[in-house]
Amino acid sequence: MGKTRDWGQIYAIYGIEQKHTLFFLLLNAIAFSLLSTAFFFYFHPICLFLESFLSSPAAAARFSAGFFGAVTALSAVCLFFAAANFFYSAVPLRYEMAQRMVGSVGDWSSVKTALDLGCGRGVLLNAVATQLKKTGSSGRVVGLDRSMSTTLSTLRTAHMEGVQEYVTCREGDVRRLPFGDNYFDVVVSAVFLHTVGKEYGQKTVEAAAERTRVLGEAVRVLKPGGVGVLWDLVHVPEYVRRLQELRMEEIRVSKRVTAFMVKSHMVSFKKPSQHFLGPGEVRLDWRC
Repeated sequence: MGKTRDWGQIYAIYGIEQKHTLFFLLLNAIAFSLLSTAFFFYFHPICLFLESFLSSPAAAARFSAGFFGAVTALSAVCLFFAAANFFYSAVPLRYEMAQRMVGSVGDWSSVKTALDLGCGRGVLLNAVATQLKKTGSSGRVVGLDRSMSTTLSTLRTAHMEGVQEYVTCREGDVRRLPFGDNYFDVVVSAVFLHTVGKEYGQKTVEAAAERTRVLGEAVRVLKPGGVGVLWDLVHVPEYVRRLQELRMEEIRVSKRVTAFMVKSHMVSFKKPSQHFLGPGEVRLDWRC
C-alpha cells in the first residue's frame, strides 16, 4: 500500500461509504442541469407562458424566466461541485489523511496493540496494519464498528491489502469500549466521532456529551505514554478542550482541511506516563 496510489485503485478496494448521499447530489445536479437547459433553449416560449399565465408585462416575464434559469444553472453547478467534493473526500482524501495520521505517530516499532474507532471499510485500519507490517512488528490493530456486516467487509479489504494477519475486527459500542484500562499503544479514528450522538442533533448538549464520553473512553484504553490521533469534522475545538481537561500532553492540531464540504482537522495527543497529584487535586477518571 504505497503513498502514491491512484484513486481508482483505492475505490476498487474500499468503494464509497454512504453512496446514497453521492447519488442524491448527482441526481439533483442532473435534474437542475436539465431544467436550466430547458430555460435556455425554450426561453421565449417560457416568457410567453409566464406573460399569459401571470398576466404580467413582457419585461417582468422575461426577468422572471431569466432569474429562475440562472438560479437553476447555479444550483446545478453547486450540486456538481458538492458531489465532486464528496467523492474526493470519501476516496482520495480519506486515503491521504490515513497516511498522514500514521505518519504522525513517531515510533511504530514498539507498538503492539492499536485501535481504530469506527473503522468503517478499513482505509485507516489497513494503513496502520501496513505500517506494522513494514516495521516487522508482531503487533495487531483492532477495528471497532457498530455493524457486524461492516466488520466483515473490512476483513475482506484487509485481505485484499495483504495485511489480514495484522487486523482484528469487532462489533461494539464506542461509548463503552469492551477493553480494559491502559490496553492500547495507539488509538486512531477518522471522520467518525462527529457521528456519535447524532440522534440527538449535532449541536445539542446531549450529542456533545456523547462525543465527550467516547473521547474519554479512548483516553481510558490508551496506555500511559500512548498516542492518540483523530481526524474529524466541525467539532475539533470541543475535542481539544476535553483533551486539555483530561491533562493530555503534546496536543497538536493540523491546518484546516476541507472535507465533505466542511472544515476538518487532525488532532494528535499523548497520554501522560504518570499523573502527579498536586495540592487540592484529585485523580482523573478517564471514564467521565
